[in-house]
Amino acid sequence: MDFSIITPSYNYGHYIGECLQSVAEQQGVTFEHLVMDAGSRDDTAEVVARFPHASFFQEPDKGMSDGINKGFRRAKGKWVMWLNADDRLKPGALQAVKEFADTHPEADVIYGCWNFMNAEGDFIRRMTLFPFDRRILIQYGCYIGSTACFYHWETTIGQGHLLDTDFGFCMDGEYYARLASLGKRFTYCPQVMADFRLHGESISQQGLGKDDMKNVLRTQRLAAEPRAIRRIYGIKLFKDEHLNNIVDALLFHAFRLKKGMLKVIFK
Repeated sequence: MDFSIITPSYNYGHYIGECLQSVAEQQGVTFEHLVMDAGSRDDTAEVVARFPHASFFQEPDKGMSDGINKGFRRAKGKWVMWLNADDRLKPGALQAVKEFADTHPEADVIYGCWNFMNAEGDFIRRMTLFPFDRRILIQYGCYIGSTACFYHWETTIGQGHLLDTDFGFCMDGEYYARLASLGKRFTYCPQVMADFRLHGESISQQGLGKDDMKNVLRTQRLAAEPRAIRRIYGIKLFKDEHLNNIVDALLFHAFRLKKGMLKVIFK
């Protein structure tokens, strides 16, 4: 089997039909689509039942990362990805990745471009990238879209490398940083692979701008996870954390500038 598509799901019945349809329409490859549902109380199960290509697994989990890991453990495809329940694959995306992978046998991770769309599914802007830069990933932040990223099962998941379930927001950035630190090879495929939906219900957007304690704490954790990634995988020059934080701030802006330059070069 060429691909395993993992879709974590919880009460996204109003979006998941588009996700399932985008996978069902993929041609030229063999694939499985595993929907890992945490116990949705909406019509998710009924929507998934309309798509015979999909396998539906419903059981409680400890959060999104845990749900994705459950799918990773079940995956049988040569290449594995997770596609959020509110996102969509582009037509021909899987065939394009397969053809690219066949000519890049050294790749452990293949990532590409994606489009941002709004809640209604309308185009907002395109995200194009550049060849992999580990320091930008760690010191600036995760710039690879999980919805346009594929893992070679044999050299990543098959070796026991799963998401860190302690991460609730930047689990993808930590995963990429860890794989890169282990020497896994990231290869850029300049192909638009998916649509990523921006809306107020997504885990990265919920509560933004609200000034109550719950959402302030949530925002602080969202900021803390990238800092933890930098501390574990990044540059640490001093024992004093305050000095390291100053260095982090300087490096953040330096690699932000480098990222901007690379995007212009490889546009």
